[in-house]
Amino acid sequence: MYRRGLPASRIASLSAAAGSTVRYHLHIAANEDPSIRAEHRRAASPPPARMDGRSLKNLEDVIALYRAERRLPNSRAKSARELALSSWLGRKRQDSANGTLSPTVNERLAEIPNWDAPRRQKEHREDLWNQRLAELTTYRAEGNDWPLHKKAGTEQERVLGVWLHGQRITSRQGTMTPSRRARLDAELPGWREGRARRGGRPKPARLEN
Repeated sequence: MYRRGLPASRIASLSAAAGSTVRYHLHIAANEDPSIRAEHRRAASPPPARMDGRSLKNLEDVIALYRAERRLPNSRAKSARELALSSWLGRKRQDSANGTLSPTVNERLAEIPNWDAPRRQKEHREDLWNQRLAELTTYRAEGNDWPLHKKAGTEQERVLGVWLHGQRITSRQGTMTPSRRARLDAELPGWREGRARRGGRPKPARLEN
């Protein structure tokens, strides 16, 4: 049962034995045959995610970039396509760490040394910021109003709304980097003001001295 991926607690329940007893016998079995733990992990892991046409295209483009320039996509690139490839590759790194990476991706990316090496936390935060900026730019280009962080109509709107709300707070506090402010101003004009006010009494005009 353990080789088929069942955890010790489930085995104990099925066999009406104490959990400590099951774990003791599994420990002895693993000492005699170390491969039992590897078999258990493989059986317990979820199946690798299937690839669609877009993912295959991303895979080919990442490999083409590496072959041409001997580098991986940059999370701070100006090209929207390269930013998308960087985000996609980040998700594949996570799949690799979780053991759910598609065998096709794993085999093809094997030619790139250390492609799945863990990224530093700062780089991960930068990747996520660039990803959210690209997602919000696309969201607005599709004709949507500025996303709400409260009472959002969809999960996508909520995620983008929370991110945008955080950017506005950072801007008001004066802690936003000039480069990020410049990118937001250039790619999302009006991001600080947000939605136009609707209804209510107009503000009185200011008198000129």
